[in-house]
Amino acid sequence: MHQRRIADAEVSAIGMGAMPLSLAGRPSRDQAVETVRAALDAGVTLFDTADAYSADEHDFGHNEELLAEALKGVTGVLVATKGGHTRTPGGDWGLDGRPEYLKAACERSLRRLGVDVIDLYQFHRPDPAVPTAESVGALAELLDEGKIRFAGVSNFDPAQIREANDVLGGRLAAVQNQFSPAFRSSEPELELCHELGIAFLPWSPLGGMSAAGQLGERFGAFAEVADAHGVSPQRVCLAWMLAKSPVVVPIPGSSRPASIRDSAAAVHLVLTDEELKRLDG
Repeated sequence: MHQRRIADAEVSAIGMGAMPLSLAGRPSRDQAVETVRAALDAGVTLFDTADAYSADEHDFGHNEELLAEALKGVTGVLVATKGGHTRTPGGDWGLDGRPEYLKAACERSLRRLGVDVIDLYQFHRPDPAVPTAESVGALAELLDEGKIRFAGVSNFDPAQIREANDVLGGRLAAVQNQFSPAFRSSEPELELCHELGIAFLPWSPLGGMSAAGQLGERFGAFAEVADAHGVSPQRVCLAWMLAKSPVVVPIPGSSRPASIRDSAAAVHLVLTDEELKRLDG
């Protein structure tokens, strides 16, 4: 497994997004644990979760607890979690970016994960009711208190990223935004992270098209390049992302051992300049 960096920590160039293990329609607990262990066997050392990843408001924190169980006794991994999203009655999503909420949410995440320090704590999404500087200021306090090792943000635009980095005194370690062949509007955020040396973690990097054939059917260039290499379009997609910048660390969501194994193998796929241009088109 090739390595990349989040701040001064080395992580696998492909991480695993654990969200599919906890939403409605999730796999059995045994399959979920088997998927995490397959990721470990494939060399994955970055696992992304969040307190709000759950079927509904009644099992809030499910994903963090599940990941803690699956990784029990495992060393050498970096677990990233998030706070600031809430679940409302009926399974809907809400926001709470108040500093006092984020600090309390971090304490709860520490307990669920069973750790003294969270490796990477990310503000999940800007809350229009709370100034960004106030929300990110809570992360700065958590850093100073030693509750978190690194601070990150998610779903931020370039101006918000710069503001967050300023509030954190240049300590912004990661930005997690949606980016995929179907959602390329985060290119400016990716380019800014490259400029600043901040890790960029694309969420939903396969654009929700992880099933066999879906990505290739919508984006023919990925299918054509995949055929030429004898691999899946999904693997081509992740290799394309990795080639964009050394700060990119995709975190494809996985709910089956086979899918994370295929994703992890993307680090070994080398695409030509001509192929990358075709995929960018």
